[in-house]
Amino acid sequence: MPNFSCGIVGLPNVGKSTLFNAVTSSRAPASNYPFCTIDPNIGVVEVFDPRLEVLANLSKSEKIVYATTEFVDIAGLVEGASKGEGLGNAFLSHIRNTDAIVQVVRCFESEDIIHVRGRVDPVEDIEIINLELILADLATCETNMAKLERQVKIKKEAEVLFSALQKVKNHLDLGKPVRTLDVTHEESLLLAPYRFLTEKKVLYLCNIAENDLTNTNNPLVARVTAHAQQEGAQVLSICASLESEIAQLPPEDRPAFLESVGLKESGLQRLVRTSFDMLGLITFLTTGEMETRAWTITRGSSAYDAAGKIHTDIQKGFVRAEVIAYDDYVRCGGRVGAREAGKARAEGKEYVVQDGDVILFLHSG
Repeated sequence: MPNFSCGIVGLPNVGKSTLFNAVTSSRAPASNYPFCTIDPNIGVVEVFDPRLEVLANLSKSEKIVYATTEFVDIAGLVEGASKGEGLGNAFLSHIRNTDAIVQVVRCFESEDIIHVRGRVDPVEDIEIINLELILADLATCETNMAKLERQVKIKKEAEVLFSALQKVKNHLDLGKPVRTLDVTHEESLLLAPYRFLTEKKVLYLCNIAENDLTNTNNPLVARVTAHAQQEGAQVLSICASLESEIAQLPPEDRPAFLESVGLKESGLQRLVRTSFDMLGLITFLTTGEMETRAWTITRGSSAYDAAGKIHTDIQKGFVRAEVIAYDDYVRCGGRVGAREAGKARAEGKEYVVQDGDVILFLHSG
């Protein structure tokens, strides 16, 4: 199962379809299984991690299992979508079910590809989509506030919730997304069930021309970056058409092709990794003769939580975790060498797992 999902949105003719086609037709390097399409608009992709191959070689593992993420092609997102234009409510439900949003914005000029608004203005594109999401969230607020009005006078908890929704509505009325609103921990818990669209983290993906890949002074990208900084969002630049070409190549031919265009890795790999980091996710690793695998957890998770990702029985019978930092594991030539060098630590349930920890769980039952 995918560890998290990102909804890909964007106005027509910005390169969204080209990017998504690259996602669903590519294949992960050093992988035993390809990217696969579960549905016409959903693609699952591996989070490529070179550490796994190193561990697998040390353990002589039969297979490698990477963490995965899901990309959802959100169709029908056009101006007026919140009022039913395009696919209307269908796109809203698709976004609501994702963990984050990747908004593709066009940052290249082309006489062959006409922009839907007749001019290339990525910030205007961002504002159009953000407005649609804000309007949808406003509708959610108003509908639920109307339901609560009768209960406010007789239920204290209804009054607190109503007040929290009013706070959100006031913020949205200013044209600001929920993710930029300061809320208390109590308010956050009360508002969580509503899954506001503008509360989700956003990555602005600048689709640039191939000849701009090594250009750090693209004025359109600079405008997107300045806008993103105002709301604490991240920005990534890729060339969707080039990603489409890379996706068609055999895995063994990709490194040479990337080098020929001045890149160390594909934009798709950077997109997956950046999306992963944006959601505050890390991986811990397990390795043995059967398999070497990456497990996804939220940063700050305990060893007890990590055990539950593998199996509930391991979590219930948790005794201790043997933890070896990845670098120590490799430097010592494996688990036995790490133990002999004193680099293997016995940790309890409360240990906060770090990215790259190689863990062996000891459990009863």
